[in-house]
Amino acid sequence: MANLGLLSGTKSSKSLTKSAKSLNVNFRIPYYTHWGQSLLVCGSEPVLGSWNVKKGFLLSPVHQDNELIWCGSITVPSGFSCEYTYYVVDDEKNVLRWEMGKKRKLLLPETIKDGEVLLHDLWQTGGDALPFRSAFKNVIFRQSISLNIEKPEGLIRNKLDQEDSILVHFKICCPNVEEGSSVYVIGSTSNLGQWKIQNAFKLSYAGESIWEADCVMQRGDFPIKYKYCKYGKTGNISLETGPNRTLSIDFSNNQRRYIFLSDGMMREMPWRGAGVAIPMFSVRSEADLGVGEFLDLKLLVDWAVESGFHLVQLLPINDTSVHGMWWDSYPYSSLSVFALHPLYMRVQALSQSMPEDIKKEIEKAKLELDKKDVDYEATLATKLAIAKKLFNLEKDLILNSSAFQKFFSENEHWLKPYAAFCFLRDFFETSDHSQWGRFSHYSEDKLQKLISKDSLHYDVIRFHYYLQFHLHSQLSEAAEYARKKGVVLKGDLPIGVDRNSVDTWVYPNLFRMNTSTGAPPDYFDKNGQNWGFPTYNWEEMSKDNYAWWCARLTQMSKYFTAYRIDHILGFFRIWELPDHAMTGLLGKFRPSIPLSQEELEREGIWDFDRLTRPYIRQEDLQEKLGSSWTYIAANFLHEFQKGCYEFNEDCNTEKKIAAKLKSCAMKSMLLESEDKIRRDLFDLLKTVVLIRDREDPKKFYPRFNIEDTPSFKDLDDHSKNVLKRLYYDYYFHRQENLWRENAMKTLPALLNSSDMMACGEDLGLIPSCVHPVMQDLGLIGLRIQRMPSEPGLEFGIPSQYSYMTVCAPSCHDCSTLRAWWEEDEERRRRYFKNVVGSDALPPSQCVPEVTYFVLRQHVESPSMWAIFPLQDLLALKEDYTTRPATEETINDPTNPKHYWRYRVHVTLESLQKDKELKTTIKDLICGSGRSCPQAGQASAATTSEKQQVAGGRESNPVAKPLNAVPQKEAVAVV
Repeated sequence: MANLGLLSGTKSSKSLTKSAKSLNVNFRIPYYTHWGQSLLVCGSEPVLGSWNVKKGFLLSPVHQDNELIWCGSITVPSGFSCEYTYYVVDDEKNVLRWEMGKKRKLLLPETIKDGEVLLHDLWQTGGDALPFRSAFKNVIFRQSISLNIEKPEGLIRNKLDQEDSILVHFKICCPNVEEGSSVYVIGSTSNLGQWKIQNAFKLSYAGESIWEADCVMQRGDFPIKYKYCKYGKTGNISLETGPNRTLSIDFSNNQRRYIFLSDGMMREMPWRGAGVAIPMFSVRSEADLGVGEFLDLKLLVDWAVESGFHLVQLLPINDTSVHGMWWDSYPYSSLSVFALHPLYMRVQALSQSMPEDIKKEIEKAKLELDKKDVDYEATLATKLAIAKKLFNLEKDLILNSSAFQKFFSENEHWLKPYAAFCFLRDFFETSDHSQWGRFSHYSEDKLQKLISKDSLHYDVIRFHYYLQFHLHSQLSEAAEYARKKGVVLKGDLPIGVDRNSVDTWVYPNLFRMNTSTGAPPDYFDKNGQNWGFPTYNWEEMSKDNYAWWCARLTQMSKYFTAYRIDHILGFFRIWELPDHAMTGLLGKFRPSIPLSQEELEREGIWDFDRLTRPYIRQEDLQEKLGSSWTYIAANFLHEFQKGCYEFNEDCNTEKKIAAKLKSCAMKSMLLESEDKIRRDLFDLLKTVVLIRDREDPKKFYPRFNIEDTPSFKDLDDHSKNVLKRLYYDYYFHRQENLWRENAMKTLPALLNSSDMMACGEDLGLIPSCVHPVMQDLGLIGLRIQRMPSEPGLEFGIPSQYSYMTVCAPSCHDCSTLRAWWEEDEERRRRYFKNVVGSDALPPSQCVPEVTYFVLRQHVESPSMWAIFPLQDLLALKEDYTTRPATEETINDPTNPKHYWRYRVHVTLESLQKDKELKTTIKDLICGSGRSCPQAGQASAATTSEKQQVAGGRESNPVAKPLNAVPQKEAVAVV
């Protein structure tokens, strides 16, 4: 991020000495705080605490008009320099929050020997940092990189020769300046042009998007009103938005004054763009081999640019080859958080001199694997077999090349363990490293022996190096192509790793291996979700400042300029389940403050066995299991009191129940299916009110949806009232500070480890601390219209979304727009009435007009990004809606063994030729005021839309505005 400090330089700081002439440095920053909070300045010099916040310099609040201004003065010598940052602290100087961005730098030139230095700062927010993330800096605003630095930042040239003169150093951050344009200050004084652009005060470019210059003013000029503006050679003027800026000075003393204005960001209409989302495996091209491949991204980028998109979003692309079967299609279960998946390799690009027999083999395989959906196992096996043949032919040529040597030296820290893991996985025929004998426990000595050049299996190890090198080369080529085309490539950071992964083998101390990660009941599943990943040992990770996470993000940034943080709530708290659980209901939040036995006893709650054991009565068994209840009870339960049952020791967990059912000889005697009986037994197991902590039996956690349990319903009224109150306190109140503190430890480490733009998937049960933290850190949230975060709404209102969001009609974890529209008639009618504003009967099919209306709502929203699944975009044209909508779903979150295999049924080459669809999409995006890769499209959008309305559906089968629906003007974003 650019330094938004007031002055900068490289000169070393000086301490205050008796011989030096002193200056008064006055800090001034407007910032609203809550009761009990204060602002302080902490910096590199002793007078500012030497980066010890407890010794930082406290500021004092002053009310000025409607603002709360924090001020303070320190005495320093001439030539003083330091770095500093503002912090919000409590009464004991504990840090509550700090400003984002780089440390501010202060350099007072030797020419300033006496007087008063006034520092007018603005708080640096996380949002201010976004234009300096690589997505904008290196892709969208890349034209600004070519600007020549006109003078070093902070350099002061003017001197104060007259006593009543005042030096004002203007400084503004403006990341989006086209070549040939400059930044000016225009204002009320003659020095600032008296509001005439031809006489405005020109600033110099100082690098890192900073524009600044010092201007000598007279006392009579104050108060000064001014604004910043961009002015190009062609005469284009862009004046910043909002009210005039004002600079006033108290002239009660006669000291020389040097005012340094750090005016933050130039106020412009917020940049808004659009993107397309599709999993890598879902892409289809004429060149691919059964699955989307990294080099297909070049075609996708071309199509995106011509359709008006600035972003392409993918699902995770890491190697997931854990089980050696189609289960590995699950892209969020990483075998390695560093290695790329061989599935996405283009075998044709592995060799420049490929033998004819292998070429024929590839062409034959292309025909066999060009299916409606991905055949995960056959495709991966085919690619690996072909790659192995080419490796045997060219291994020395490739592995001795300078390109490979460079790749290897930069990646050997993860590449060596990964290759060794893959060898051991195949040798032992399992990824469960607990089954690897003496190799179960990782060590550097064992690794070096495994990868030794003298070992018999050295070529097997080198084959994995070879695959990763080519995958890296192909993805790097596609990523660089996207950057040059002005397209942000957005990756996905999974919240977990597979428990049988390279990372859990090499770094077992970073994971809680006796636990499982999931999510409490939500929109996706009323029973919660169990993803099966071990939870993180955050305490251990913090010891090296989250080095594993930093390395992971650094690796991602080689290819991506933006990323989505999967389940960002997990960085506040994670839903933790015991490793014997299969479903996601009987969990607890980690970290969290449990209910103590002492606390419960004070409230009159004593019978902990009754509350923590499954509450199973004979009538419950009869109702749930029907006529089979006696037979099932005899095999899984025993009666410990009259009419009261509990599970036998060999089936008192979900995994034990499932295992016993699978091997049960009585299957043929049962009337119901195994799945039905398993679900029923799981339900009985969950009939608890409290969950006892496995590590401390005197701590308890209320079961989610506690009031739904028969156990709770049979309690006395006093117990019900107490437990209900404690339940709501646990889930909605008592954890907020703890979770906020946890996130403020973990998330900054992620964000600071790369310059990628970060978006957080903040769906589900959202604690109240989440959105303020995301706002502080500059994290962009996610809004799905059918899953509104506002209480009491069935459908979100895109026109009311905040700027720091990504809006989308659907995502990979839910049905597509077409499928959602068609699966529920009553909901469809409510949407048509409440959102479309029509009392007419809605069409039963998601016709292009419906799609157009929904997409238009989203592109017109204030959200920074509107990102659309490719399936939803294809629904704009009838030709692409012949496939049943249900077949376009990528994932079913309720099914832990879902096969991730959806493929787009049209090739990228065909989409590229479809000018009609591209024009419709581009007109839709650009007509909304969103930025498009090519300028000047807004007027075309209006024309195209009028033609659609006039021509009717027959003349344009792509899409048109929904009949009988009042068309809205483009949303004005302020």
